[in-house]
Amino acid sequence: MQPSTDPLLARLLAALEPELEAAVALRRRLHAAAEPSHEEHRTAAIVAERLPVVASTAAGTGLLARIGSSRSAPVALRAELDGLPIRERTGAPFSATGATMHACGHDIHMAALVALARAAHGLGENLPAPLLAVFQPSEESYPSGARELASGELASIEPAAVLAAHIHPGLTWGSVALDPGTVNAGHDSAEILVEGEPSHAAYPHEGRDPILALAQIVVALHAQSARRIDPMQAATINVVVLEGGSAENVIPAHARARASLRAHRPQDRETLRVLLGETVQGVAAAHGCRASVELIPGEPPLQNDERIAARGRVLLPQAGLVAAAPWRSCGADDFAFFGELAPLGMAFVGLDGAPGFSSRPLHHPELLAPEQAVAAIARTQAALYVAAVSALGLAR
Repeated sequence: MQPSTDPLLARLLAALEPELEAAVALRRRLHAAAEPSHEEHRTAAIVAERLPVVASTAAGTGLLARIGSSRSAPVALRAELDGLPIRERTGAPFSATGATMHACGHDIHMAALVALARAAHGLGENLPAPLLAVFQPSEESYPSGARELASGELASIEPAAVLAAHIHPGLTWGSVALDPGTVNAGHDSAEILVEGEPSHAAYPHEGRDPILALAQIVVALHAQSARRIDPMQAATINVVVLEGGSAENVIPAHARARASLRAHRPQDRETLRVLLGETVQGVAAAHGCRASVELIPGEPPLQNDERIAARGRVLLPQAGLVAAAPWRSCGADDFAFFGELAPLGMAFVGLDGAPGFSSRPLHHPELLAPEQAVAAIARTQAALYVAAVSALGLAR
């Protein structure tokens, strides 16, 4: 089958090309200036300098920049402002200093979206539907910036669609995963407290050991999740933090843990929540201890609109990219909250095998996306915009 040639995408890509060199330079500035969630003041200022229109502030440090007519519902494209609490080890000349790093590609996403906004602005009256560039704060931390926007400024705008492109080192360079339906998991976190009775380690029978109880809880949670969820469905519990004790000869009074719960289906998400409470309480009681669980609800599953995904996959070759084989993950993204407002389209842009790229997972202190990724993300964003305009019938 011949790849689709869309005149709008051709014009947008042509307008994008002269913006890419400056976008790479912008990426370097943003990478070096990484800031934590809720504190992205300098980052937002750098972005605002390069936008072709005056942006309005939203959700604290966030920015909204509308390109084109204000008479119709815009197509929103999201990029994230915040970095991660990671000390960088890439050795890049534009490395971030301090304890915050863009280890998830947000610097790439922002620079690409600025380039696309400038290209769209250059089309003037040839832009068939407004493009709303959304620079979202706090994707990596709660409270979620996407949730705040979805219940605030973005809700009042009523976008026709919300789109995003995200780098991914697990996908092949030049390929883009853009699939219909659930592509990321819903996510909750939990705080577990086990309370026992302290005693001397020489006389454990005189106390109730919360460390032992918590260790058994960890094992039971991992085993139970594999027995309560259909193995053909994506769902997992991971206990990721353990805390307890202060001396080798003291059985402590309490022990704590933090856990991550992820599931693609809403019913499996609820099963994990129930399983967590039942298992923690039951195992603790069996060890003569008391336990409590604080569940911290996170983002829902991320569900791509079938129409946008189908049209986008057809358009990708025109942007010099290919559609990856069907791909989904148990990753989570607060982008999913925008599904309360409009159809979604999230694409994942591969890095594996890119020139000069040393493969590292997301959130790794040595992850450094290649500069060519700025163009790959920008072209994917352009294809997503055109896919939404076409699939949803938004052209004027």
